Amino acid sequence: MFVLNINYFKSKPLDIPKITILLDHGYHPEYLTQELEQIYPEIMTKIQFQLSTKPSKQEKAALGKCGFVPAVARWVIERSNAWMERCKILVKNFERTLTGATTKLNLCFIRLMIKRLAVPS
Repeated sequence: MFVLNINYFKSKPLDIPKITILLDHGYHPEYLTQELEQIYPEIMTKIQFQLSTKPSKQEKAALGKCGFVPAVARWVIERSNAWMERCKILVKNFERTLTGATTKLNLCFIRLMIKRLAVPS
């Protein structure tokens, strides 16, 4: 997917802030950096990786929780996925092209933003 969108990163100016990519602890930033630099050597001047926070045992105990405790940033993604599932147009994927599917996703989020911006009467 990165190779298909390489022009976005090549055209991004150096004087604006880096794009931060949030990674789960299952990913290894060193390996990703190495692989991305093989495709586009200057990529690390334009992006940066950040590992999501993982609560320690002491933090879990302070919260009165044990076992699995979800990371805060992860739920931003999960919440967005739940909002998308409410759009009936996205219930089944019948799109033949990626652009068609992307357009439907954009329409779903535009509708969501308009509903939130609308003044209740």
